[in-house]
Amino acid sequence: MKNKISIIIPVYNTEVYLKNCIESLINQAYSNWEAILINDGSTDNSLSIIRNYEKQDSRIKTIDLKVNKGVAHARNTGLDVATGEFIYFLDSDDSLDQYALGLLISNITHHEVIFGSFNKRNKKVNLTLPVKHRIKYSKSKIRNESVLNRLFRRTLVDELNLRFDEDYRYYSDLTFLLPLLDYFKTVPTITGYIYKKQWRKDPDSPESLTQHDDVSKIKEYVERFHKLTELYSENPKAIKFLCNQFVSYYCQYVIFVLQEQDIYSEVLEDLSSVVQFIDTHSYSRKISFFIKRELKAIRNKDEKKLRKLLKLHKVLRITSRSLKGRQKLYRTLYNYVFTKLPMQNKTIVFESFLGKNYSDSPKNIYEELINENKDYNYIWVFAKPGKEIPGNAKQVKRLSLAYFYYMARAKYWVSNSRIPKALKKREGNIYLQTWHGTPLKKLVFDMNDVHSANPNYKADFYEQSRRWDYLISANSYSSEIFQRAFKFNNRMFEYGYPRNDILHSDNKTQLMEKFKTQLNIPLDKKVILYAPTWRDDEFYKPGQYKFSLRFDLERLQEELGDEYVVLLRTHYFIADHLNTEDFEGFAFNVSKYDDISELYLIADILITDYSSVFFDYANLKRPILFFTYDLEKYRDTLRGFYIDMEAELPGPLVFTNDEIIDSIKNIDQVKEQYQAKYDLFYDRFCGWEHGDASKKISGEVFS
Repeated sequence: MKNKISIIIPVYNTEVYLKNCIESLINQAYSNWEAILINDGSTDNSLSIIRNYEKQDSRIKTIDLKVNKGVAHARNTGLDVATGEFIYFLDSDDSLDQYALGLLISNITHHEVIFGSFNKRNKKVNLTLPVKHRIKYSKSKIRNESVLNRLFRRTLVDELNLRFDEDYRYYSDLTFLLPLLDYFKTVPTITGYIYKKQWRKDPDSPESLTQHDDVSKIKEYVERFHKLTELYSENPKAIKFLCNQFVSYYCQYVIFVLQEQDIYSEVLEDLSSVVQFIDTHSYSRKISFFIKRELKAIRNKDEKKLRKLLKLHKVLRITSRSLKGRQKLYRTLYNYVFTKLPMQNKTIVFESFLGKNYSDSPKNIYEELINENKDYNYIWVFAKPGKEIPGNAKQVKRLSLAYFYYMARAKYWVSNSRIPKALKKREGNIYLQTWHGTPLKKLVFDMNDVHSANPNYKADFYEQSRRWDYLISANSYSSEIFQRAFKFNNRMFEYGYPRNDILHSDNKTQLMEKFKTQLNIPLDKKVILYAPTWRDDEFYKPGQYKFSLRFDLERLQEELGDEYVVLLRTHYFIADHLNTEDFEGFAFNVSKYDDISELYLIADILITDYSSVFFDYANLKRPILFFTYDLEKYRDTLRGFYIDMEAELPGPLVFTNDEIIDSIKNIDQVKEQYQAKYDLFYDRFCGWEHGDASKKISGEVFS
């Protein structure tokens, strides 16, 4: 069969991503390919993974180099054994759209090479969905220093003897690409993303080459620059390209390294040699007045002047960005003005669920402090200030100027979700992270892959959680998971959740009547609380999640309406507003009700899916049903669970509305059937809850 593609994949310690990479090849619509995976001395489980796939698919070939020799050597090794008419390079932590190879091979036609498009850095790309593609022709031969996502004819590779320079670990691609500068006038490019680049920023991921020592990278770049300019000294086009490429390298990388690290003395001599060279040669790239001054200082090896210029450059960049929007201005003021003011040691900022409501453990801790008459100034953050809350707390709008001001000056932060990473924690600030539930679904660094709208979820979470001084846990099970999944090593408060104190209060009956009356629920009706969670892969955009109600309210009202009412409570991530107008008096949308603990109190039965609400509700020892219509997908694809759903849950798994109705009609039998499991569950997950968590934590943090 003609048009065989040889895919060359160097592998070094990428077991976390390797299966996804290989699966994306196996799932290609175009099948005439061979994959040459070169294990470059991996010390993890990568080789075993490759061998297993090799046994399953004859198109997969393994080369084990035993000792790590670098990407250039691995790729050259792959070129030596490739048998295809076309060559394609893929990194072992990346993956392809299922139509990628087919689109490349069908559109290369008479050309020698065709380019594909990458997903942009930090942009979430769902490669399983159809993407609109078209072919455009570019006069730009080499846009970046990468051979990835480019299909080459093997005859071209052999004719020009295209190889990777094994002297370099970081910048070896250009030696393969540079000979192509004069070879053709235009290059066809497929628009639309067909290649998913894995931007590795997770702290537990093995480092990619781009994350290595900056001094070594800069020195290698300079060495390669001089080697290539000498090699192509008779080729003005190549010299011009290399000069322009260095200016881009300086603007996009070197500037930021020098501004953040004190390595001037280590790299200035090397950089100066390059600038001296490009000053004697013409290049077409237009550069700003500031860049010209910086390059001149580098050429003259004037470290003192360069430091001043880069400091000014940073100030101007920050100022320029701050003028591009209100939020950017507020963040600039936070970092460079507000955090320079004296800290207010008696000020506490509270926030619950991104300011959406007055609820959860921050609420209980706040009310405990009020009851104890402690001498503090209280700030509550709300998306919409103006709520009726006890005490004399000042209310500020989230992400307003006042928000940034008080966050900068307050000594204490109390929150149950993540505070924006743009807010750098200042010296002396104390952050009490209350968290918001016992985990059923796998969290952060226990997740192999992230299907949420934010592709930088793990890296962002790690950065944000480094600020936590204290974290609250409801049970030993949670403590173990939090330490591992959050990489948390500071103080853990193991007293139960303050938000659950109300579930152990002595006046539950009076509170139930009070809350039912507030919601206009007949006192003679029993209450079903339906509280499902969100789905990571159902979203409009980062921070806005979809939800499809699988609850048949019409059937439920028909079968159960005489005895029950239904409260619908969606997760705070979910953006949709449920419409219950057709079920007035039976179904109540309480998604905006501030405190779900108060809903627990009035609920006779809880129905949930994979939400952690059932861990809290179990404190009441009332029946729980689990409506898990998408169990297999959620368990095996989206998140995975910490406990065995079928074996350990204190209630039945139901998959249809018929099963829900039948279970409710026979709720006494269900309760009796699951009593033994419920008792074990209660002891394991609710044993620390005694109704005094708020008091204990208040005494330790705000003494």
